[in-house]
Amino acid sequence: MLDKLEAINHRFEEVSQLLIQPDVASDMKKFKALNKEYKDLDKIVVEYKKYLNILSNIDSAKQVIATEKDEEFREMAKEELDELLPQREQMEELLKELLIPKDPNDSKDIIMEIRAGAGGDEASIFAGDLYRMYTRFAEKMGWRTELIDATEGTSGGYKEIIVGMSGEDVYGKLKFESGVHRVQRVPATETQGRIHTSVASVVVLPEVEEFDIELDMNDIRKDLFCSSGPGGQSVNTTYSAVRLTHLPTGLVAQCQDQKSQLKNFDKALAVLRSRIYEQELAKKLEAEGAQRKSMVGSGDRSDKIRTYNYPQGRVTDHRIGYTVYNLPNVMDGGIEDFVEELRIAENSERLKEGATAE
Repeated sequence: MLDKLEAINHRFEEVSQLLIQPDVASDMKKFKALNKEYKDLDKIVVEYKKYLNILSNIDSAKQVIATEKDEEFREMAKEELDELLPQREQMEELLKELLIPKDPNDSKDIIMEIRAGAGGDEASIFAGDLYRMYTRFAEKMGWRTELIDATEGTSGGYKEIIVGMSGEDVYGKLKFESGVHRVQRVPATETQGRIHTSVASVVVLPEVEEFDIELDMNDIRKDLFCSSGPGGQSVNTTYSAVRLTHLPTGLVAQCQDQKSQLKNFDKALAVLRSRIYEQELAKKLEAEGAQRKSMVGSGDRSDKIRTYNYPQGRVTDHRIGYTVYNLPNVMDGGIEDFVEELRIAENSERLKEGATAE
């Protein structure tokens, strides 16, 4: 492990020097890639230096115990050693986790798509509840959210809503939210008090930069139409809404949230780019035989991942068998426990894979 950490420290110093080179500063694509690498390596190097300091202090304490004749000094060194040895173990565990290869998309912003599934009006209301849950979580994390497109349900909520989220490690924290979410409760429209089960699907896409995937604008058909829904008179009278179709793949993205056609075009293009990137990534992984089928999930949109049971106040994640009994807090954005437990489960699997590979 020390060899790996020393190699990372060496690379960190290299990247630090490269970032101040004029030719790198003038190449935005190269600069952004190196700056991201610098930030990722910095997190490991900071902890590595703390670890080296602990090792040095352990050696010093052992030296005092072995050579010092003064009993008081030796006792002090023994006490210090008793504190340092558990610290060394904790640091080793932390560094092992930091050395797990990161998903390169973890630091990216996201585009989240929430769609009502089976359950009629109640499914749309639940999709709206999920949207509020994720936006409240984003507020707690200090992220920025931006509505891209929405189709409202007839009795509240949304048939479909697409939102962008930006901040630190957004994809890394929310990537395991993709899948089918199920709610069990008595709908407001139910007169006999029967519990219904409804579902909504969530898709989390990493928002990709222009240089992450090249798009030929000749392959994209642009259609303009009048926006529907709230927003004042201009919304329904000007052709500001934009629908983009990628002809080679048939993928479609649209945005009608902004009054500006140009802003709607930019947002729709960002969604389209992310959808194409996801499709290309899936093909690449399949070709390499690297499509991981972990207990956390492969991100399959058909996987039923979580149940929200209102009568019991219970939320259960089926992938890791994790249950909490504070449903109101979860629906108010308190999903930190699920995010952390899924991260731990994923890291445990990666550690096992690393051990098997070695």
